[in-house]
Amino acid sequence: MNDTIESYLFDPTVGKISTIIIGVAVIWLLVRVIQRNLLSRIQGNDNHYRAKKISNYAGYFLTIVLITVVFSDKLGGFTVALGVAGAGIAFALQEVIASFAGWLAIMFGDFYKTGDRVQLGGIKGDVMDIGVLRTTIMETGEWVDGDLYNGRIVLIANSYVFKEPVFNYSGDFPFLWDEIKVQIQYGSDYDMARELLLEIGNKVAGDLSDLSKLQWGHLQNKFRLEEAKTDAMVSLVINENFVEFTLRYVVGYKKRRATKTELFTQILKAFESSNGAIKFVTATLQLVEAPDFNVNMKRER
Repeated sequence: MNDTIESYLFDPTVGKISTIIIGVAVIWLLVRVIQRNLLSRIQGNDNHYRAKKISNYAGYFLTIVLITVVFSDKLGGFTVALGVAGAGIAFALQEVIASFAGWLAIMFGDFYKTGDRVQLGGIKGDVMDIGVLRTTIMETGEWVDGDLYNGRIVLIANSYVFKEPVFNYSGDFPFLWDEIKVQIQYGSDYDMARELLLEIGNKVAGDLSDLSKLQWGHLQNKFRLEEAKTDAMVSLVINENFVEFTLRYVVGYKKRRATKTELFTQILKAFESSNGAIKFVTATLQLVEAPDFNVNMKRER
């Protein structure tokens, strides 16, 4: 009995497994200590998030190194077995492998980063976390109008970056072009309407013109792009029922709804103060009296 216990305790394999268990425990204990004591001193959510992810990756790396060093003398015998099993594992875990490849593409291909607003796999929202296999997004839209959060947290496989387009609303150019349309009646003062719309557009969204123009210049240095007009502009179209003005402007990707609300508020006040020179299109219903009918009744004899 004692010989059996002694042989079990001094078994090289048992010793290596024990070394790995103790080593992994020490590694992750150090990682947690570092995260608690050092990361708490880092200012800013972005810097704190990156430092935490780096410390976790360092823990994974050291764990792999420890296992490799402990079993280094046994790896040669497993080469053939791993080669045979590798094909089956790759087939069974192809989605996992594709997601890992997607993570590498995201990390080094500049697809997006945490904090960016993206549309991925049909889901639009802000990137909360980029994991090895999945990207976590705080969703916007759906039953909520505008670009506001709806409260759902969505996990999307990283492999989607190879399957569908990735829309980044806040990458190298964190601005969007937006438009609002205003319909007015025929006979209104068109010149006054155009001047008021342009004035309001420059007043509400004009501050972003210079910033967006600067960012566009950076994009032109990085990619092949033509010059873009970032100042507010007004265009006009007509149809059989009304005259339609379109105000086009640049806005921050997170302020579309607030900016549009402010623009419509200013436009309402300005048009209502025009003393009837500018009139909005309204649906009207006119009731016409029925004409008089003369009916002659003749009796046949």
